[in-house]
Amino acid sequence: MTNSMTNVEFVQNLVKSNVKVLKEHVTDQYQVHFVVEQDKVHFLLNILRNAGWIQLSYLSAVDWPEENKFELVYIVFNWDKPVYVQIRTKIDRENPVMNSILPIYPGCKYYERECHEFFGVKFPGNPDYEKQLILENWDDIPPMRKDFDPEAYSTRKFPQREYSETYIVQSEGKSKIAKMEARTKRAESLRGGKK
Repeated sequence: MTNSMTNVEFVQNLVKSNVKVLKEHVTDQYQVHFVVEQDKVHFLLNILRNAGWIQLSYLSAVDWPEENKFELVYIVFNWDKPVYVQIRTKIDRENPVMNSILPIYPGCKYYERECHEFFGVKFPGNPDYEKQLILENWDDIPPMRKDFDPEAYSTRKFPQREYSETYIVQSEGKSKIAKMEARTKRAESLRGGKK
């Protein structure tokens, strides 16, 4: 007798038998996502890890300023049952705090640092989440927040330049095409001309 349950159905049964799912969506035979309450994320990720979803493939956030929320997105993968499972939850945007999942997925260390740097989410339990990772000496609100104004930042930080509307050749040297044609012609002459 064979088991006719698909990997997605296995994940659905596993998740729904352990936590209350607010929303669920099956993208295809390799992807399913669940929306759960913030206080259920660690419990659910621990269950998934113990069931074989050992790879944390992604962790980031989505900014929903009209709801005053950030949506945290965790994606885990199982090599034996090849299904990406996406766990989502919304947290307060004014005080964005989510306990680190470092004890469950040690590889989250850099994902959480990046999420803090780009969205401002705090991850207590990760001793390094506040260390700068990509944005050296950043001194503005996190740049992936939708209320960040890149034009105002650029105007404040960088000197303004005037640009001409006409194209001016700055160098009278040979173009790349002309140089390539000259090399080809020289190579042909060294071989005794075209054959």
